Amino acid sequence: MKRSVIHLAGLLTLALAATVAHADATLDKVRQRNKLIVGVILSGPPFGTLDPVTQKPIGYNVELAEGVAKALGVGLETVQVQPSNRVQFLQQGKVDLLIANMQWTQERSEILSFVPTPFEEVGGAAIARKGSGIAKWEDVKDKPVCVSQGSNFTKPLAEQYGAQIKAFRGQPESLLALKGGNCVAAVHVSPTLRELVAGNADWKDYEIVSPNELIPSPSVIWVRKGEGDIQAAVDRVVQNWHRTGWLIDVEKKNGMTPTPLMYQLKDKFGKKPA
Repeated sequence: MKRSVIHLAGLLTLALAATVAHADATLDKVRQRNKLIVGVILSGPPFGTLDPVTQKPIGYNVELAEGVAKALGVGLETVQVQPSNRVQFLQQGKVDLLIANMQWTQERSEILSFVPTPFEEVGGAAIARKGSGIAKWEDVKDKPVCVSQGSNFTKPLAEQYGAQIKAFRGQPESLLALKGGNCVAAVHVSPTLRELVAGNADWKDYEIVSPNELIPSPSVIWVRKGEGDIQAAVDRVVQNWHRTGWLIDVEKKNGMTPTPLMYQLKDKFGKKPA
């Protein structure tokens, strides 16, 4: 039975208590340089893309990064990352935070720290050519499936459904491989794929073939391991986003449908004093 995400959010909060005692230098550096550097994924709408006119990054991930910087009272620099390098960018200090389509998993939490309060819940969807014969997750057994390197969908696809995994640098490369016939389906975060088939004429011959999302998981902001100061500061920011309903507004602005979790967390934090 699927665990309540509200309950899981409470469990994740324990991580803050476990690390907040360990002071870190990142928050001080952010304030000294008066700039927050955030790694973002620009995998396509609604999460992120380049404005065709200005060539500046726009989208949901970018607006969240802007929201954190504004709340901390500093400027913002976004750095485009890929699933294949996002962890290294954070560990090597090239970015201060990751808002990069990177849901919580136990494995990831062992090498990075994270902001305990999730800002959404996202699962995976499968896209395939119409008439492919793929209609449910079980249909990918013994068939090649394209994913991004480091995807949290790899393990359930391989272990639970018996898919043959083909991992690529990022979502664009994975989808290109799907069009090239290198796999029967590609699996990525659901909102991006649903928008792709709904609004992009280049994908009119493709459809979402998964009846339900794969392992819906909390979307969290990631920081370097043990960095309790910035972790706590950003957690207060995310809680206030829920309290005010700002996150729901940002999702709707970007053409997303807020999940029930968003309204549950708004109700939860709305009852707490600011």
